[in-house]
Amino acid sequence: MVPGGKAVVYTAHDAATIKLKSFADGKTKILQQGGTAGRVVKTRHVTRGALFAEPFDLEKLEVIGNAVPIFEGVGSTPSGAVELDISDEGTVVYRSTTGGLVTVQWMDSSGKMEPLIGKAGVGRPALSPDDNRLALEGSTSGGSEIYVYESRGDNLSKVTFGKGQSAGPIWSMDASYIVYQDTGGLMWIRSNGGGPQLLLKGNGGLMFPWSFSPDGSRLGYMESGATGYDIYSVDSGIRAGKPEPFLTTKADERAPAFSPDGKWLAYSSNESGTTEVYVRAFPDNGSKWQISNGGGNYPRWSRGSQELIFENPEAHIMAASYAIKGNSFVAEKERQWSPKSLVNLVGSVRNFDLSPDGKRIAALMPADKTEDPGVASHVTFLLNLFDELERRVPVKK
Repeated sequence: MVPGGKAVVYTAHDAATIKLKSFADGKTKILQQGGTAGRVVKTRHVTRGALFAEPFDLEKLEVIGNAVPIFEGVGSTPSGAVELDISDEGTVVYRSTTGGLVTVQWMDSSGKMEPLIGKAGVGRPALSPDDNRLALEGSTSGGSEIYVYESRGDNLSKVTFGKGQSAGPIWSMDASYIVYQDTGGLMWIRSNGGGPQLLLKGNGGLMFPWSFSPDGSRLGYMESGATGYDIYSVDSGIRAGKPEPFLTTKADERAPAFSPDGKWLAYSSNESGTTEVYVRAFPDNGSKWQISNGGGNYPRWSRGSQELIFENPEAHIMAASYAIKGNSFVAEKERQWSPKSLVNLVGSVRNFDLSPDGKRIAALMPADKTEDPGVASHVTFLLNLFDELERRVPVKK
């Protein structure tokens, strides 16, 4: 809320833009392109990552000067949440990091850990089908871009250079290209370089690709609408065909994952009031089977065994063995796959991917639980911010 209650400032995630909506006339205006977590403090507003400030007119409800960086090192989660707050008296509290809030590590079912990549501000890891590369989204000053990490050369490369709205990468079955979410729809880019191309235009909601059928012919994705996310599939050629609804109900359905034989689709839904993992036949014949009990999300199929892997609300990886009996899917009771919990982003950002053989995962792990001091994080209190703003960003009378 703007001091005085005349307007509200918010972030539009479609383009990482800070906007203001006036209560008097209902009009919306852009305050800052390429920023998030805007808030008005007395006569200024601030943004994410590096803390910026710029003069703001409370009467006209508009910016009246240029943005000036105040300090850096403000922590943020891979989903874009900024870990900072400012009191009315000008005290700032924020989580600062020396290396990042999370690390990406290998984890096997025994809980054994092995460092994979230590880049800060990463999310939604996706392993290539040959297990040699990792695609992920990385935070930037304007949002996020797609990166590819090659384990053999220990090389991390940025592959998208857009407006900071690239997220949720997945690999094609032959690993020749990557599909990801961007402003306006689903994009694809060659994994070894080359300009991005539009795969499928959206209908106004956020779209996230999730999995390919084993033959690579279809792409399962989710798109947000008035009742939450719905699940669709589409011909996955370089120019996508017409999307076909798979599950579009009043519930929120997400994370469509094709089985290794392409005959089943695992997904998550909150139709019961709690987000759980379910399985349906593909194409859908109306039958469904609930896999998780007590909460589940982000299902993944093992190619090395008949197991379905998913995450519970406490960020533990769970597993359920299954068998196919005729036209029925028969799952055993879920069990804990690994004793260690991941960084808890359940319901916000996918924080793991399963290796093709099903023996280990690439997981986002809490940085403050690792033995590496280079990725430790801590909370900082900064006093008298307003005095510093008066010095650095004076308001012209």
